[in-house]
Amino acid sequence: MSTSQQTDPLIGRLVDGRYRVRARIARGGMATVYVATDLRLERRVALKVMHSHLSDDTVFQSRFIQEARSAARLADPHVVNVFDQGQDGEMAYLVMEYLPGITMRELLREQRRLTIPQTITIMDAVLSGLAAAHRAGIVHRDVKPENVLLAEDGRIKIGDFGLARATSANTATGQMLLGTIAYLAPELVTRGTADARSDIYALGIMLYEMLVGEQPYKGEQPMQIAYQHATDSVPRPSAKNPGVPEQFDELVMWATEREPDDRPVDARAMLDRLREIEKDLGVYPQVVRTSPAVLADADGLDSGELTKVMPGTFTAPTVTTDEDNATRLRRRTRRNAAKGVWILVLVLILAGAAGGVGWWFGSGPGSLIAVPDVRGGTFAEAQAELAEFGLRAVEGSDTSLEVDAGLVIRSEPGEGARVEKEAEVTVVVSAGPASQQVPTLSGMTLEQATQALADIRMTVTATHSRFTDAAEGTVIDATLTPRDGGAGVDCKDGCTALEGSGADLYVSLGPVPDVVGNSVDAAREKLTAVELTPEVTEAFSDKVEQGRVISMGARADGGNFRPGDTIPLVVSKGPQLFEIPGVVGQTRDNAAQRLRDAGFEVNYSPLWNVWPDGLTKVTAQDPEGGAFRRAGTTVTIQITATG
Repeated sequence: MSTSQQTDPLIGRLVDGRYRVRARIARGGMATVYVATDLRLERRVALKVMHSHLSDDTVFQSRFIQEARSAARLADPHVVNVFDQGQDGEMAYLVMEYLPGITMRELLREQRRLTIPQTITIMDAVLSGLAAAHRAGIVHRDVKPENVLLAEDGRIKIGDFGLARATSANTATGQMLLGTIAYLAPELVTRGTADARSDIYALGIMLYEMLVGEQPYKGEQPMQIAYQHATDSVPRPSAKNPGVPEQFDELVMWATEREPDDRPVDARAMLDRLREIEKDLGVYPQVVRTSPAVLADADGLDSGELTKVMPGTFTAPTVTTDEDNATRLRRRTRRNAAKGVWILVLVLILAGAAGGVGWWFGSGPGSLIAVPDVRGGTFAEAQAELAEFGLRAVEGSDTSLEVDAGLVIRSEPGEGARVEKEAEVTVVVSAGPASQQVPTLSGMTLEQATQALADIRMTVTATHSRFTDAAEGTVIDATLTPRDGGAGVDCKDGCTALEGSGADLYVSLGPVPDVVGNSVDAAREKLTAVELTPEVTEAFSDKVEQGRVISMGARADGGNFRPGDTIPLVVSKGPQLFEIPGVVGQTRDNAAQRLRDAGFEVNYSPLWNVWPDGLTKVTAQDPEGGAFRRAGTTVTIQITATG
C-alpha cells in the first residue's frame, strides 16, 4: 500500500455502519472513489465519496444526489449500477458496483488509436447503455472516454451520471456546462441547451478519437476549443487514418453535425446505424449481451414484463401501471421459481463472454499492436513513439524527392499494421533526392526531352525559342538548375543531377525565312508571320532591282534570332545615276577625257584619231550633257575639223 493510501483517513473506516473502506482507486474533481466491502451483502462495491470542501455547496450536493437517482433508474448491462446513496455525518457517498479494469482513456493512452473490432465492441456497448438512458428520458451530459469502463471480465459500461438531467430540463446554464470541453456540443456553447442529441455529438467526438488517436479540435485555451466546436465541422477520420472505412467516416460526420436536427435523434438511432455497419463490414462486437434494459420504478421492482429479444439487441420494456400489489407479488413468485435456472445460464454465458473477450484482447487479434504513424519526424522521434507502444525501431534509408533528408518516409510494416509487442519496425529515413544521369537532350524533340526528364523525376521549368539551322521543334540547348538553387549547368550533352532539378530547354524554330530578292512588302509579311520585325534601310544596287531585298543583317546582340527581335533588311534603290558632262565645243581629246573622268565610256569615229586634236571640235553628243545615266554608259560624240 502506498504512503498516500496509508495516510488517507478513510482507509479502514466503516461508513454508515455498513461499508468497510479497503483502498482508494480514483480521485476526481468532485469525489474520491474507493473499493469497499458491503458487510451486509458480503460483496465488493465502489464507494464514491464527495470531497469534504464541497459538502456545504448545495449545487455539488444536488449533482451528487442526481447521479444516484439518474443511474438508479437504469438497470442496463452497459450502465454502472448504483446500489445506494447516503450521508454519514458530513460525508455524502454513493455505492456503486465495483468493476476492476481500466477506463477507455487508459486504453487510448496505451494504444493511441483502437482497431475497428475494438471500436465496434466498445461503441456498441456504450450506445446500448446510452440508448437505455435516452429511453428513460435521461441525458448524460458528460460522455467521454474517462466515463467508459472496461472491466477485466469483458463487461463494458458507461458511468458517472453526475451531470445527467431529465430530458425536459434541458437548459444548461452555469454549473451545467461543466462537461469536458473537448466533447461539448455546439448548442451548449452557443445556446446553453442540451438534449439527447448533445450526447450524440459527444459520442461522435469520442468515436473520432477512437479511430484517429487524437481529438479533432485542439487549442491552448478552453475557449479556443469551444469556438471550434461552434464554428467548424469535424473532419473525416480517414483524413488522419486512411484505414478507417467510409461507413465510419459517415457515422462520425452524422453524429457531429453542428445543427442538432441533422444528427441521430438519440443513441438508439445511432446504434441502429452502427449495427448496419457491423453487417456491412462483417465485424461484430466481441462482448455477448445477456439481458435487455430494465427501467426500475420507485420501489425497485421491475415494471412490467420484459419483451423477449435476440442476443445482441435491446427492446424497451412494456410498462403497465394498473396492476395491484397482489398481482405484482404473484408475478414475482413465478419469476423467483425460475430464477435459479436462469442465473446458472447467465453465469455460463458471462463466463464464455469474459473468456472470449479476454482471449481477444489478451492473446488473440485484439492483443496485437497497431503500428503508429511515424512519418515526417526524425528517427529519434519515431524511435521514442514506437517505444511507447512496446515496439523496437530499426533505422533504414531510402531516397525521396518528397521528404527532406533526415526525416522519416515510412515504416515497414506500415501504419496501422498489427504486430506483436517487441516486434521490430523498420523506420525508413530519407536520404534526400536520388542522383540521376541526364541523357543528351540536344537533338531530341521537345516532347522527347520532356519525357526523358520526367522519367528521372525532373521537370521542364521553361522553354525558349530560337531561329537556327536545326529542324523545327529540336532541342538545341539545355540548362539544368539544381532543386536547392544555385547556378545553372549546361546539360545539352548530358550531365548528372539530383531528382527534382528543373531544366530550361532551348528549342529550334528552324531557320529565319530567307527573303533576299523578295519585294519589301513580301519580305515584311513573311517575317512578321514568325514574330520578327523588319528594320529596312535602302542602298543602290546595280544588280538588284529597285524595291527588292538586297540582304538580311545579323542580330544586334549577337546569337540566334528569337521571336520579338528586330531583323535588319537592306532594300535596293536600283543603280546609282551620274550626270553626263556637256562637251560640245571642246576638242576631241578634252571631251573624251572629261567624259571618262566622269565615269562614262566615249565613242567616236576612229578616223579622227589621226587628226591633230587642236584642229578638232565636238559638235554633238548622245546622251546630251546634263542627262543622268549609270556609270560606264557610253557617250557618243560627233567631231568636225576646224582648220
